Amino acid sequence: MDGAGRPARSLRSLGPQADLKAAAVGAVVLLRRRLGRHARVSARPAIDRTPPNRLVLWLERHLPNRLGVGLTVLMLLGSGALGIVKGGHVDELMKALDDSRNALANSAGFRISTVAINGRRQLSQDEVLAIGGINGRSSLLFLDAATVRGKLKANPWIADATILKLYPGRLQIDIVERTAFALWQQGGRLAVIADDGVVLEPYLSRRFVTLPLVVGKGADAGARDFLALLDRYPQIRSMTKAAIFVGERRWNLRLTDGLDVRLPENDVGNALAMLSRLEREDRLFSRDIVAIDMRLPDRLTVQLSEDAAKAREDLLKDKKTRKKAGDA
Repeated sequence: MDGAGRPARSLRSLGPQADLKAAAVGAVVLLRRRLGRHARVSARPAIDRTPPNRLVLWLERHLPNRLGVGLTVLMLLGSGALGIVKGGHVDELMKALDDSRNALANSAGFRISTVAINGRRQLSQDEVLAIGGINGRSSLLFLDAATVRGKLKANPWIADATILKLYPGRLQIDIVERTAFALWQQGGRLAVIADDGVVLEPYLSRRFVTLPLVVGKGADAGARDFLALLDRYPQIRSMTKAAIFVGERRWNLRLTDGLDVRLPENDVGNALAMLSRLEREDRLFSRDIVAIDMRLPDRLTVQLSEDAAKAREDLLKDKKTRKKAGDA
């Protein structure tokens, strides 16, 4: 009997029933879990995914995983470079990079401490360095001698240049300067030229006032040969104010007293020799004339001044009157 007065059952007799009940409860739990899982999966909303492009599928399958990151970085770098180019900042970027590497080289002991410039006469040392693009930030290690030489030769005053880099900090520059040879007037502008016709600078300084003057198109290129020929006749050269190149084929002389001498296109040397002889023997330039025409090979023609022409006309009239009176 149990405490309630009910007959007591032995634990052994209840064992199989308890096992069956426990098994049934476990089966129901497993079934509920399985059914519940399927229900949750089917309850999820379906996502309608568009099938990817074949090219995308091929790239995802064959390209390395990190290649996309690399391509993205390259695209960003390319966009930055394009922005620099379109914004006109290329020169600023290159200058900044150049200054950075020069600073590193200078800190390593390659600073330019000594500069020797040989052959300069017209240009100062500071002007030569500025023309060559050399400043206090430049380092000898990264100084491009060919670039410096090219910049120097681009200046009209410098005909040639040699650049020597003497490590660790010495720079030697040897230049060959052009010499001011003549003044050239063309189109209302006056410039100083070298003997090879190179325009050195506009005529601004009075120190070039004593140079010979050549005028006209092409006179810059032909001045050296013509003035060398004119130097053979110092009397004419000393009286010449300007040499005028006419039609890019022949020369005229404008003398200091305003007399014009029209030289021939050919045999200029013989014409100058004759002119020098006439001046020496007959004082031709002292006559009352305004022009001497030597363009024809077999004759020399002079043009009288207005006063001289009038005096000559009056003289001829007087001679005619006297002749008529004598005939009468």
